[in-house]
Amino acid sequence: QVQLVESGGGLVQAGGSLRLSCAFSGRAFSRYRMGWFRQAPGKEREFVATIRWLGELTYYADSVKGRFTISRDNAKNTVYLQMNSLKPEDTAVYYCAADAGGSTWSTAKDYDYWGQGTQVTVSS
Repeated sequence: QVQLVESGGGLVQAGGSLRLSCAFSGRAFSRYRMGWFRQAPGKEREFVATIRWLGELTYYADSVKGRFTISRDNAKNTVYLQMNSLKPEDTAVYYCAADAGGSTWSTAKDYDYWGQGTQVTVSS
């Protein structure tokens, strides 16, 4: 059974940076596409970024493109989300997700496993 544990959330001022980490265990990490999603109060969970198995392809939501970077270290079974130039509208619970296979990647239903989430709060 796959387990995902996020860390690195916190409170930061607008314009600041945070790096989220997600530790993966239970299966062969390199066989899973990884994604980050976020959910703000009263809103649906939304796609943030995804990275393919070997890190050779990444995709981002338009709202974070140029500010966030997703990466993975297959030797450490960990995926990261570097968040720069943070804005108050980035405030949300951030979730790590794993996808065992498939041709789509930008909705929550495309992913098979989820972490418990980590809170990111950006103050103005």
